[in-house]
Amino acid sequence: MEPDPDLLRRLDPALHPFAAARTDLSLNTLAAVRHSLDARRAEAIAEIDTTGVDIVDGHAAGVAVRLYRGAPSPSPAVIYCHAGAFMLGNLDTDHRQCVELARRAACTVVSIDYRLAPEHPFPAALDDAVTVLRWTWTTGPDNGLDRDRLVLAGNSAGAALAAGLSQRATAGQIPPIAGVLLHQPVLDDRPTASKTEFDTTPGFDGVATEAMWRHYLGDTDPCAAAVPARSRQMIGAASTVITCSELDPLRDEALDYADRLMSAGVRTDLHVFGGTCHGFDSLCPDWEVTHTLLAMQASALRRFFELS
Repeated sequence: MEPDPDLLRRLDPALHPFAAARTDLSLNTLAAVRHSLDARRAEAIAEIDTTGVDIVDGHAAGVAVRLYRGAPSPSPAVIYCHAGAFMLGNLDTDHRQCVELARRAACTVVSIDYRLAPEHPFPAALDDAVTVLRWTWTTGPDNGLDRDRLVLAGNSAGAALAAGLSQRATAGQIPPIAGVLLHQPVLDDRPTASKTEFDTTPGFDGVATEAMWRHYLGDTDPCAAAVPARSRQMIGAASTVITCSELDPLRDEALDYADRLMSAGVRTDLHVFGGTCHGFDSLCPDWEVTHTLLAMQASALRRFFELS
């Protein structure tokens, strides 16, 4: 498919080489897409500079995790949920982001290898995230983690899990958290103007958003427990930082969610990266805009941790 000329005009030139890239979530090709993505990420992590960060794979109450230690004990901790449309990815997917956050924010990142749809539809992934959060809270002191400085972070579909955890923490159902970091978040299964407009965008498009929710929800009807934007649990939520892309079908739900948080009196920082598409930081990891994003996220974490 040829890139839309208007999209190319609006897309930053640094991202033009990826203008024809699409995310295919068709079930008949899912195994191949997973294999290709996992292989690329596994190969890429060998080239990532991990200086100053100790990395250990392990398990948290049966859920596979990877710990990135960027500070001496007891360190603040980030519970991190990777990208992948609920259907793709593993602990290698956002390896670079986790290394950078651990190093730049002087913390420990606990990355979760949650179960994937459609084999494991809602609530499997969210249950895994809850398990890891509770494990971190319970065993934190024994693992060199400061459980009074726990932050949630998520990328794309992982941000839906982080938002879901935040809502449960606000309701007192799980341990308290100090802040929430959501990047290009998946938040709403319902139609939006940006999903309609960006139906052929690189990285992710409106067609993929529909398939993603269909496979993630499975037999579950859309509800507040599964879809963060359907929840009314906003008042009293932890301070939240949301970053999103201008040319992204998920843009409008990020804007709406930020507006609802602010209307509920929650400190909310929102930044839209103009001229970017979904996943720009993974597509162009060495781009100056990606480094700006990482610096912004690290600054937010330091504020959450009261380190700055």
